[in-house]
Amino acid sequence: MEVIIKSVDFTAGPELEGFISEKLSKLDKLDDGIIRARVTLHKGQESVDNCHCDVRLEVPGNDHIVKKSHSSFEGAALAVVDTLQDVIKKHKDR
Repeated sequence: MEVIIKSVDFTAGPELEGFISEKLSKLDKLDDGIIRARVTLHKGQESVDNCHCDVRLEVPGNDHIVKKSHSSFEGAALAVVDTLQDVIKKHKDR
């Protein structure tokens, strides 16, 4: 699975990119049909949960899109991966 990470209005460090890639690699074990994951990181308005992580998981058929926010990008990425795991499991059950 190819992981493309885009950060808007800031530069994501190699630690953050590695963390996100590592967590998304877990999804590849659930579904071997995943082509790529497009990750967009951006800061929102001044609020408690202002770090946003949007992931478009490209799979044959309809893509899975999940958007989450948290006080840190790591927390938002973990929330996205948890949700995507549930989405993949539901999709496989169909």
